[in-house]
Amino acid sequence: EEKKKILWQLNQQQISPEIKNRLQAFKDMQKTSQGLQRAKYKLLAGGPPHKKKLLTVGVSSALHPHESRLLDTLRSLFQASSGPELDRVMVLVSLSDSDPERLSQTVANISDLFRTHIEARQLLVVQGQLGGPPPLGTLRPEDRPSPCEALYSAQKADHALLMNFAANLSEYFLMLDDQVRCMPKFISSIYQTLSAWKELPWVTLEFSSLSFAGKVFRSSDLPRLASFLLVFPKDTPTHSLLSEFPLLLAQNTPIRFGSSVFYHVGNRSGQESACFPADKEKVFGEPDNPTASVRTDMVVLSTNTPQYAYTLNRESFATLSPVRGNHLTVILEEPQKVVRIEVLTGSDKESKYQLQQGRVELGYGPLEDLGGCARYTLLGPVVEGRLDQMVSYEEDSLEALGCIRLLVLEAQESWLLIRQISVWTTEYEEEEEG
Repeated sequence: EEKKKILWQLNQQQISPEIKNRLQAFKDMQKTSQGLQRAKYKLLAGGPPHKKKLLTVGVSSALHPHESRLLDTLRSLFQASSGPELDRVMVLVSLSDSDPERLSQTVANISDLFRTHIEARQLLVVQGQLGGPPPLGTLRPEDRPSPCEALYSAQKADHALLMNFAANLSEYFLMLDDQVRCMPKFISSIYQTLSAWKELPWVTLEFSSLSFAGKVFRSSDLPRLASFLLVFPKDTPTHSLLSEFPLLLAQNTPIRFGSSVFYHVGNRSGQESACFPADKEKVFGEPDNPTASVRTDMVVLSTNTPQYAYTLNRESFATLSPVRGNHLTVILEEPQKVVRIEVLTGSDKESKYQLQQGRVELGYGPLEDLGGCARYTLLGPVVEGRLDQMVSYEEDSLEALGCIRLLVLEAQESWLLIRQISVWTTEYEEEEEG
């Protein structure tokens, strides 16, 4: 419902002159809105890094009485990360609390538990406040908001302040919330993915199916995103705006990876549960590869056929010295609405014979005689010999997937083992964690 509402507002043919003016103002505005230009920050613990980092991990936390979920999240984050990983990262925590005693106690707890990381300038805790007149998306003194409007308004301001502060700390920005558990080596996983996507067009990369946690942005986009959060009315929730922001910069479908590296833990407060969607992790059973034929222009050796790469068993397709432009294409017997694709290359244990440079493409418009598809779009690059990614479709799209093409981007003088191409056409959601 919220998504439809925002899309309706973005449609220039259907919106009021007032909203048209607001959207035009957003397009014409400088990189930072007036409220953010005049924002004031207080450093509560730690200091900025001496040099620009690869990644800022941003956590906005509105403190709650008798809860330690922020401390648990920070503990999980640092325990899941090695020293070399943390050297690339700045953890930025933005606290908002009107109770000075509780705020002071939280800062003291963070300083005590994570002193080593604070001294190494790996952890910085701040508090921010918007300046100037209240932006449209926040509350004015005369407002009488509903409980949800009050939460949305505060949350948008908190996240805008967090992003505004983080804009110059690093090359990329990862958003977390204060109720997540981090998987081991999540920083390395994100780093490898960012390296592979560096020259490709994207606005948001999603490393979980949670509504907030796990979204990565380029830091150069943060000023626009922070301003965007403050443009829309106070009854528009933050998670809806985060989902729609990529559309403004021409990313029409989500880029979401199949294996989450962040999970929701704990319970929301009663009011939060009423105002925010339950975070349900998408769970998949075994792949259900639809009937398909497999074609390739790579060297086929003896009885080792390309079909082995797609058959759901222990057999694999091996070839020698692939060159740039070689492909292996799965041609579905009937076009399907596929929801997830995983491609594994290289040996299972030693990671030998991986595809070193490659990408996976989605094909539409099947050609006659199972000759492939008429056009292809990028799903994603192969990262460390593998791809595991959700397949998304544009709003109201009726077109089904006809082909899956693995494309070689660089010649390699070695064996190539395409171990398994797995396809899912169904998913289900487990109950909210916690």
